[in-house]
Amino acid sequence: MGGGPASAPWELRAEYAGAPVSLALYLGAYLVRAAEDMPWAPAGALHCRFIGWTRDSRRNYSGGAATCEAAR
Repeated sequence: MGGGPASAPWELRAEYAGAPVSLALYLGAYLVRAAEDMPWAPAGALHCRFIGWTRDSRRNYSGGAATCEAAR
């Protein structure tokens, strides 16, 4: 499956079309690895990098995608 988080976001969205939970779980595994490799990195930044972009930015999530957009 896929090239991991190094894949372009649109490639991952296409590969996991119709399975957003599976995509989030897949990327969550990479989030855990990154947190272990970089314990100094802020958790919020890692979340935005690995999982935050998967949310539909047109929907109003409390602290979700809008927070990640503001952090860029």
